[in-house]
Amino acid sequence: MSKVMTSGGEALIRALADENVDIIFGYPGGAALHIYDAIYQQDRVQHILVRHEQAATHAADGFARATGKPGVCLVTSGPGATNAITGIATAYMDSTPLIVISGQVATHLIGSDAFQETDMMGISRPIVKHSFLVQKAEDIPIIIKKAFHIATSGRPGPVVIDIPKNLTDPNEKFEYRYPKDLYLRSFALFDKADSAQVENAVKLLSESNKPIIYAGGGAINAEASKEIYDLAKLIGCPVTNTLMGLGVYPATDEQFVGMLGMHGTYEANMVMHEADLILAIGARFDDRITNNPDKFGLTAKKIHIDSDPSSIDKIIDVDIAMTGNAKEVVRQLCNEFSKIDYDKSKLNPWLEKVASWRKEHGLNHDMLKEKTKSDIILPQQVIQSVYKTTAGKAFITSDVGQHQMFAAQYYKFDEPRKWINSGGLGTMGFGFPAAMGVKFAYPDATVACITGEGSIQMCIQELSTCSQYGLPIKIINLNNRALGMVKQWQDMQYGGRYSSISYEDSLPDFVKLAESFGHVGMKVEKLSDLDKAMEECFSLNDRLVFMDVYVDPDEHVYPMLKAGGDMSEMFLSKTKKTFK
Repeated sequence: MSKVMTSGGEALIRALADENVDIIFGYPGGAALHIYDAIYQQDRVQHILVRHEQAATHAADGFARATGKPGVCLVTSGPGATNAITGIATAYMDSTPLIVISGQVATHLIGSDAFQETDMMGISRPIVKHSFLVQKAEDIPIIIKKAFHIATSGRPGPVVIDIPKNLTDPNEKFEYRYPKDLYLRSFALFDKADSAQVENAVKLLSESNKPIIYAGGGAINAEASKEIYDLAKLIGCPVTNTLMGLGVYPATDEQFVGMLGMHGTYEANMVMHEADLILAIGARFDDRITNNPDKFGLTAKKIHIDSDPSSIDKIIDVDIAMTGNAKEVVRQLCNEFSKIDYDKSKLNPWLEKVASWRKEHGLNHDMLKEKTKSDIILPQQVIQSVYKTTAGKAFITSDVGQHQMFAAQYYKFDEPRKWINSGGLGTMGFGFPAAMGVKFAYPDATVACITGEGSIQMCIQELSTCSQYGLPIKIINLNNRALGMVKQWQDMQYGGRYSSISYEDSLPDFVKLAESFGHVGMKVEKLSDLDKAMEECFSLNDRLVFMDVYVDPDEHVYPMLKAGGDMSEMFLSKTKKTFK
């Protein structure tokens, strides 16, 4: 076999192709131009030109969340690298496998404050799973192999590869070798839990009278949906998901009680508060879930399954810690549970109580059928219209804020990887470029970005990218003419003193703006027009549609946990709460 001689830039692209990467998102610049020339001279890896580096990371992130495969983006040095930081932090907080390749100034210039020099390694260190500064061009293939392994093993996360420009010089050639196998001791994890722990967990589950399964984003990363469903049916208990875990258990199933936490359903929060056993699968017990850790689950035994041992006992002490792949560990629980004599009818009183909570204060999923004063549109009704029009089958992306919470509450996700949003970091501007990443991954799928007039303006320049590549994404803009969630907090905690949240008089005409990029713009201001407009929007299969929906500017997201309280202490409306 003849030797394959490559430059550093050529080796980089060849190695990506050997990792089955067929698409990367990026923005060129001086330090990365050798790499871009290598891209030009091959046809295995397609480059997508975004309009801002933050969008490159979010698009790669959306691609990764929808597919389960690492997303890849390429940026240049200096401002190119720093513009990617928000996207890297977003992926890190939500455990998304992301490969970020950044150009760097030539090796001999590092540390000299050269033009567009930035210490990418130092800046990104707190928000990456690992980082590499390439020292020799010959190391690029093995570094790529390591980066993909690290990004996807255990708890996934972003990896940065910083490459000095001189190491991609097309005139410097070396023999290309891509390793077939790789073992990194530091990232070697056990998939299965200890058998004694499995037996102990099953014993606790079988003895429980008020159990709850609490599944998060880690369960989606582990592809554990079927196993969790099987276990839930064996036990017969309620199931709740975190914001990041929506879809891992079918929302239309009778055992599902909805999302829990800050804006979780009344029944989900009450179940967590009164449960005598909590089985946490791929969830972190973060502050949006527990509210006040000192008041969380005081009457419950706790079992925690996670691939990341550092996440266990970090916030909430648990009775049984099970480190391993959620899919494999839950499968172990199913196998062991099926061996015991168990009568799930004993949970009937518990399920009846859950049903009473749902009947008492559950979400109203028929709001779309109800008339409103002056034909005004409520944001919940928009989500219900999207759900009805898409039959619950669309990929839905969002940013952060009220629109995100309304989407999480009222769009019923029956499948994993259909709900793509920024959870841990809460990144405005994430939804639109993430939708681009999803659409590139699944060109024939329906992809909708549910956003707000604040969030959409963070990355609205990507309308140009969608024009270039013909991406028929649907943008549903819940336009309340203010920073809605900030306004809600200012209403509730600052006496309605609205500081720097309103910009109604300076908002663009979103319809004209969308049309200026060659897209379809629609404006909806009346509830009576909503469903017809929504059907028209999604019927335009080959066009990006920007639907600007004017919603009630005074509508709040409820339920909402009382700050510092326990999970039973909730605001249910502007006038109703569960505490004194």
